Amino acid sequence: MNYDLFAEYYDELMSGIDYPARAEYIDGIIKKYKPDAHLLVDLACGTGSMTVEFAAMGYDVIGVDLSGNMLSKAREKSDGSILYLCQSMQNLDMYGTIDAFVCTLDSLNHIEDREQLLLALSRVSLFLEPDGVFVFDMNTPYKHEKILADNAFVYETENVFCVWQNEYSGDGRVDIALDFFARQPDGTYLRESEDFCEVAYSYEETESLLNLAGLKILAAYDDMTFEPPRCDSERIVIAAVKSERK
Repeated sequence: MNYDLFAEYYDELMSGIDYPARAEYIDGIIKKYKPDAHLLVDLACGTGSMTVEFAAMGYDVIGVDLSGNMLSKAREKSDGSILYLCQSMQNLDMYGTIDAFVCTLDSLNHIEDREQLLLALSRVSLFLEPDGVFVFDMNTPYKHEKILADNAFVYETENVFCVWQNEYSGDGRVDIALDFFARQPDGTYLRESEDFCEVAYSYEETESLLNLAGLKILAAYDDMTFEPPRCDSERIVIAAVKSERK
């Protein structure tokens, strides 16, 4: 996926997300398992809407994303106190160990290869403090099979019209085609297209990959709650720590 193209429309299309509420929720999980966390890395931070919320809470924040254009948008929202790094999760390279890693809004589902996902998790494990915490969310197989499925969705904002079409392959994989129609100054529309996929991993497979990376699950929640995941949960949130943590 060319995230540099998506960056132009991302904030408009994601305007319905309550970033302050989601950041507060994630902060509550971090505080539960690492109450003295200070240094936080926001993985796949995108345009930085969540990143600035964590910084406002008092964390010393590093935002990491693969897209230079996404990071340019993120820097526009920051007062300069946030360090942004252009890196993939699979090639994550920190300057030292980190108290808390965060990865939200199904960013890990964009890693469609299990070996690559294991590599990304292993990099987190490598740089995580021995008593640190990794909080992330993932779309569930239920969401991919029942909600995204072979459906199409339409999003319209003041400046862009987006048609989102899915094709579900039956193994947790959804191939997604986006067509953007951006309003031009003369009233016409410019069409641009983007294709990518997301893969939903089962809880058991996610746990297995975490264990192989030297991490273990402390808790799993239905999204934006502190209740256990349900069979029809569309997104689950997981808190993980290093396997040797007491």
